[in-house]
Amino acid sequence: MTETEPLSLDLYLSPEHACNYLPQRMARTAFIDPRHTPDTRLYSLLAAHGFRRSGMHVYRPHCAACQACIPLRVPVAEFQPDRTQKRLLRRNQDLAIRIAPAEFAPEHFALYRRYLTARHPGGGMDEAGETEYRQFLFSSWGRSWLVEMRSAAGLAAVAIVDELDEALSAVYTFYDPSLPRRSLGTYAVLWQIAEARRRGLKWLYLGYWIAESRKMAYKNRFRPFEQLDAAGWQRHA
Repeated sequence: MTETEPLSLDLYLSPEHACNYLPQRMARTAFIDPRHTPDTRLYSLLAAHGFRRSGMHVYRPHCAACQACIPLRVPVAEFQPDRTQKRLLRRNQDLAIRIAPAEFAPEHFALYRRYLTARHPGGGMDEAGETEYRQFLFSSWGRSWLVEMRSAAGLAAVAIVDELDEALSAVYTFYDPSLPRRSLGTYAVLWQIAEARRRGLKWLYLGYWIAESRKMAYKNRFRPFEQLDAAGWQRHA
């Protein structure tokens, strides 16, 4: 099975809902049949066709009048940090990194709630409880793990990572909102690129990039990168 093979799976479309990233637009999502439990091999192929994981579900945007969500990945062997990213790596070299099982931990959840309250106030996510947290981040069928990043003061960030056959996939990162100078979201991506390279993998999947969304602006700063369109993955230096 390779990323160029065609897929044949039943898809289910969600009702239209307000877009989380582009105001005044409506969105729709295609999910693979929830009765079909993927394995890592199938999920790797789906990722190569632009799908992502949210909890137990694998999905991709399917909006009739909008193609703004563009799948993006970094070929890790070719990535070179720019000067700003090099400074960021030096600034965070004091952080202790630990890979942990993808399991619920009260310390992680407390940081998640602080992060949502600061970064997404009033958007509904900041009201998430433990059940919503588990349903959003964890899956029983994938190869997933957590990356803890700690400073001398305590837990600074947690990244949820999926391991695919030839790639890592950056699922979600949350961090201490009182540490803006560390740019921990960007640092987490830099760490995952380095880890994918260390493991001999080809790519780090970063999910969807949206040119009009300020929240997504950081994703095309990791160069070179590849974007998926109707003709396949296109390289951008």
